[in-house]
Amino acid sequence: MYDEFSVDYDRFVNWPERLAAELSFIEGRLQAVRARRVLDAACGTGRHAIALAQRGYEVVGFDASAGMIERARAKARVAGVDVRFEVAGFGELAVRMGVGFDAVLCLGNSLPHLLTPADLSAALVDFAACLRPGGLLLIQNRNFDAVLAQGERWMGPQAHREGETEWVFLRFYDFEPDGLLTFNVLTLRREGTGDWSQHVATTRLWPLRQGELAPALQTAGFGEVSYWGDMQGGSFDPESSGNLVVGCRLVN
Repeated sequence: MYDEFSVDYDRFVNWPERLAAELSFIEGRLQAVRARRVLDAACGTGRHAIALAQRGYEVVGFDASAGMIERARAKARVAGVDVRFEVAGFGELAVRMGVGFDAVLCLGNSLPHLLTPADLSAALVDFAACLRPGGLLLIQNRNFDAVLAQGERWMGPQAHREGETEWVFLRFYDFEPDGLLTFNVLTLRREGTGDWSQHVATTRLWPLRQGELAPALQTAGFGEVSYWGDMQGGSFDPESSGNLVVGCRLVN
């Protein structure tokens, strides 16, 4: 899905607005552990990694999508920052990216792409192997407690325009019998007042709840766990928060 979607990903996200809303919170968490070396897990097109590098952090980013990484490298060159971006998947980071990081970021609802408890456990153990003792793991997922309780299938549409070209992005879930979700992104595109073209990209997600993530973090060696409902530090309400944001420290 993400190799396909990488072409339009930066049209889908309003990055100036998102970074303005999130960076203060992220830096607050990094400063709390005196972080300088940061690993951005599932970094997409590298926007968080590049923004942090511009603020003086030493950042390494990885993503399983070669298309995303190609665009991240191009954006880093344009921004004039030195960020190492690599194609890699969850569970192979300590070997591929190195160890001794002060912080690992896993943002953008990335962990739910791991579809089994065993895969989640392996990824969290690998995050722990990448971190120094006391290092920070910061996770941003959708609040699937609320999604499942409310049967929340549709997310808000996103629109983008460049000259005479217009895009509309619609995201929705299919709730599958096995308990997983099919995540769909419908992209509509047209030139001027012409006909709309449409394309659907899909992937599978595990709707990971707080009660499933918390014990997995403890087993992987993380403690001092805090939960927020958004990337501005708002309180977490499992019934209504849009996000499940988790900050924890490596204690083992």
